[in-house]
Amino acid sequence: MITVLAGGVGASRFLQGLQQVVDPAAISVISNTGDDVEMFGLHISPDTDIVLYALAGAVNPETGWGLTGDTFAVVDQLQRFGYERWFNLGDRDLAMAIHRTRLLRTGVPMHEVVAGLARDWGLTCTVLPMTNEPVQTMITGPDGELAFQEYMVKLRTELDVRSIRFAGIEAAKPGPGVIESLADAEMVILAPSNPFVSIGPILGVPGVRAALETTKAVRVAISPIIAGQVVKGPAAKMMTTLGYEVSALGVAKIYDGLVDLFVLDQQDRDLAPKVEALGMRTLVTDTMMTSMERKAELAREVVAAARGAR
Repeated sequence: MITVLAGGVGASRFLQGLQQVVDPAAISVISNTGDDVEMFGLHISPDTDIVLYALAGAVNPETGWGLTGDTFAVVDQLQRFGYERWFNLGDRDLAMAIHRTRLLRTGVPMHEVVAGLARDWGLTCTVLPMTNEPVQTMITGPDGELAFQEYMVKLRTELDVRSIRFAGIEAAKPGPGVIESLADAEMVILAPSNPFVSIGPILGVPGVRAALETTKAVRVAISPIIAGQVVKGPAAKMMTTLGYEVSALGVAKIYDGLVDLFVLDQQDRDLAPKVEALGMRTLVTDTMMTSMERKAELAREVVAAARGAR
């Protein structure tokens, strides 16, 4: 089994490649739910939905989120009643949220909801929410604290992040199957996701970091930072304001003690000796997932390198 710790867009692109080179039934995804938010009275799970849509081949390739060809009649109409439209959900995306919300309100736990959605989308891989308990990523900026989606979507990441808090994390328990998927895996891959707000909440669930530290699996991390920049998302800006070096080496230092093999882009090959000095092996390759073929090739290289590192 290959277990992947996943955020949203970057992780979903890697997973699209991974399912082309290994049996999808052998893939277990631990999904970040710290980004979950209530909008229009509905429970929205942005990272989990992006993963589901991408694996099903239905994600909008232009945005990396939402569904290809979706319409927006509902949010258009909601504006008539005074609702803000900063969180733009398509009509079919809203159908997912309605279904999820109804199940949660009738007492179905989140892991069963997600498993059902994966089956409904025809997936054979396993998608596990990091926890069934509510956890909310909170961002502290110059004017105080706000929910992650407000920072990410409404404010377009334009404020300086001074600290990050995962509200409710102390009371959370790993979702069913999460610890087992780390303990039983051949390899555990930290996807090219934001280390603070995508991977961070997963590792923050009590027991998950310890399970990653003690697993016998080969542990791999793929840098989301290439040549000092992030492909998508606020990771580089966060690293700057939180006092980290904005580089693949900076990411490797965040994962120090958790990773056996670190994957850098070829543009960062000069950093490989410094990463190796942290006690990690390195794989230097093209990590830009610009086509489905390149996604598959990256996944193939990562799997081969991990197996060679055993």
